Amino acid sequence: MAAEAETSPLPKIVVPPPSPPSGSGKGVGDLPMRTVYRLLAVAAAAVVAAGVGGFLVLNGGDDTAPAAAPARTAAAPSLPAVNGTAAVPETSPSAGSPAASPLASPQGSSATTPATAAPSPGTVAVTAVMQAALSDPRVPELPEQDRRLGRLYGRAAPVRGALKDDRSGVAFPRFAKTWKLASANPFASRQVLPKIKGTAFRGLLVSCPVPIPVQANVRDTAFLAARWTLNHHPSGATIAWTASQPIAVGERDGWLLGYTVNYTIKGKKRKAMAALALVDVPRDKPALVFMTIPDTQRKHWRDINTVMSRIRML
Repeated sequence: MAAEAETSPLPKIVVPPPSPPSGSGKGVGDLPMRTVYRLLAVAAAAVVAAGVGGFLVLNGGDDTAPAAAPARTAAAPSLPAVNGTAAVPETSPSAGSPAASPLASPQGSSATTPATAAPSPGTVAVTAVMQAALSDPRVPELPEQDRRLGRLYGRAAPVRGALKDDRSGVAFPRFAKTWKLASANPFASRQVLPKIKGTAFRGLLVSCPVPIPVQANVRDTAFLAARWTLNHHPSGATIAWTASQPIAVGERDGWLLGYTVNYTIKGKKRKAMAALALVDVPRDKPALVFMTIPDTQRKHWRDINTVMSRIRML
């Protein structure tokens, strides 16, 4: 006992450690400090893990937690058809360019433009011809008000019956003496005055189905026909209207145009008196009766009145 007291520095109260479990020969106090520290670290890690697990369990049912972003690898659904036109799926934008909205469409796209009926080829062709005629400086627009064909200069030539044009569906006076029948091609009928020395241009009376696109009304068709008659006048000829009036041939409607044709031959200004009648006959195309007489044969200008006033249906 004396030896044990000499080795104790100070008297102290010692709490005895818990007794070791049965079967063990050592208590905690007998363990090395390194082992104790390891046990404490493992215990601390277990406490932290338990706390985190509890936090996750408590927050697992929170509806405010953000949902994971859906994967973008799924193919986009096809766009519905608009106005009967199938929409075209969008292509992926190139790198660096902003992504296009699937609801946006290019300006002028058929997917957002209401469908319209396409005009027939005949309507397009007629419209183009009419626009060309209205912009032709050789042919002015028709007078807004109807203008009657006046009594022309000269003396009417004698008439010998009627010339019947079965191809066009009309009949008109056949002149005797000075006027002569000539080869009709490419017309359906032709009468001519004698040739004039120094020029190939002379008095001409022809008939045929109208050789231009037919318009919605006879007035417009007559306008186009008058422009076409410039092909049978000297080059560079222009038109000046003298008459524009509706006519009735039997029970059929028609339109009459009178005009002077101005041109130059060998440096001299000349003119011709001309007229045409367009009759809406029950055929594929209206009938055209066209007459022109140069000023060198002006004494026959009155024959224009004779023909235009005596056109009949077959």
